[in-house]
Amino acid sequence: MSKTTIEVLWYIFLWLLPSCLSLDNGLALTPPMGWLTWERFRCITDCKAYPQECISEALIKRTADIMVKEGYQAAGYNYIAIDDCWLERERDANNRMVADRHRFPSGMKALADYVHERGLKFGIYQDYGTMTCAGYPGVLGYEEIDVKTFAEWDVDYIKLDGCYVDSTKMDTGYPAFGKLLNETGRPMLYSCSWPAYQDKPNYDSIERHCNLWRNWGDIDDSWTSVTSIMSWFANNQDELVKHAGPGHWNDPDMLIIGNFGLSLDQARVQMAVWSVLAAPLLMSVDLATIRPEFKEILLNKDIIEVDQDPLGKQGLRVWTGSNCEIWTRELFDGSYAIAFVNLREDGAPYTLSVRAHHMKIPNQTYKVKDLYKEEESRVFGAEDVFETRINPTGVRFYKFTKCVSHGRRIRANKNHCVV
Repeated sequence: MSKTTIEVLWYIFLWLLPSCLSLDNGLALTPPMGWLTWERFRCITDCKAYPQECISEALIKRTADIMVKEGYQAAGYNYIAIDDCWLERERDANNRMVADRHRFPSGMKALADYVHERGLKFGIYQDYGTMTCAGYPGVLGYEEIDVKTFAEWDVDYIKLDGCYVDSTKMDTGYPAFGKLLNETGRPMLYSCSWPAYQDKPNYDSIERHCNLWRNWGDIDDSWTSVTSIMSWFANNQDELVKHAGPGHWNDPDMLIIGNFGLSLDQARVQMAVWSVLAAPLLMSVDLATIRPEFKEILLNKDIIEVDQDPLGKQGLRVWTGSNCEIWTRELFDGSYAIAFVNLREDGAPYTLSVRAHHMKIPNQTYKVKDLYKEEESRVFGAEDVFETRINPTGVRFYKFTKCVSHGRRIRANKNHCVV
C-alpha cells in the first residue's frame, strides 16, 4: 500500500471518528416530552406509610394509564421515567443492578413492557459515579454490564447523573457511556447531567454526545427556583443557544406545574419561558391529583407547538425593564413566540408598552394570537406600540405571525390582516 493511500485512509478515519464517537441516535429531533418522578416524589420509598407516593411500579403504572386516558400522550408527552431510588442497595452476585424487590416486584423488564403496551416509552436513572445522588449503586466500573442490562430491559431513556465522581473524568466518561449505548443497537435517549457539575463545560463535546443535558442546579418547587433558572439561562444565553437544536437540547429541568410552589400565573410563566427556551417538557407532578387549571396549562396545544417547533432554535431574553422581561423565539414559519413576564410582586397588574425593536422582531405587520386564550387576536403594525397588561409574577404569551401581502399593500383592522 502506497504512502499516499495510507494518508488518504488516515484522513478518512479522522473524518469518520467524531461521528463514530458521537451519539447520533436519531432521537430528540424536537425537545423530549414526558414525565419524571423526581421533583414531586423525590426519594419516597416507604410504601406502607405513603402508598400513593412511593417510588414503585404501582406509581409508574398508574401514571402511564393516566397519561394515555387523560390526553397527555396525545399531546406529545411520551416518555415516563423513574429517577433515583429504584435500586437495591447492592448489586447481585453477577454485578448486575437489581430493582428494589419490594417496590418493583415484577422487575424492570415487565414494567417496561407495561409502558410499551400503552404506546409510551420507558426511562430510568443512573449515575456516572460510584453511587447515585441518593446513595444507591452507580455505574462507575460497571458501565458495560449496566448498558447491556438497560438494553435487555428495553429502556428508551437514560438519565445519567453526576454525583460521587471526579468532575474532571466526565469529559471522557459521558462520551464513553454514550458510545456504549450506541453499540447496543437499541435507540436510547441520553440525558446527561455532565455540565451541571462543571464550572466551564465543554459544550461542543456535550452537544455531540448527549441528546439533552442539565446545565445548572436542580429545580425546586418554588417561584424563586423558577426565576433563578430563568435568570441563569438569560445570563448565559449567548453560549447556550449555539448548542441547542434538533437532537441536542439545553435542559433547564423539570416542569413543576401542578405541585405546591407555584400560583396559576407563575405556572403559566414556567410553561411559556420553557417553550421559548426549546426546553424538554418533562412534567413532575402527581397526575392523579393535579387540579384542572394546571392540567390545562400542561396540555396547551399552542404552547406545546411552540416548544416542539421543528426549526429547533432556542429563544432569548431580549429586553428587561421595570422588573419585566421579554423572551422571544423565532419559529420555522417566520413567526415569533413572545413571552412578556412580570417579575413584580406589588399586587397590581402592570401595563407594558413596547415597539418591535424591544421584542427583537422585524418592523412589519403581524397578527397576534394570545396563546393562553385570554385576549382576542389583534393586529400589530410596523409603527404601532404594543401594549399588554400582565399580572404580578405572571405572563402574557403571544404568537406574532407575519401578515403576508404577496406584493400587495396590507391594511389591518382590529382582528385581521386584510390585503
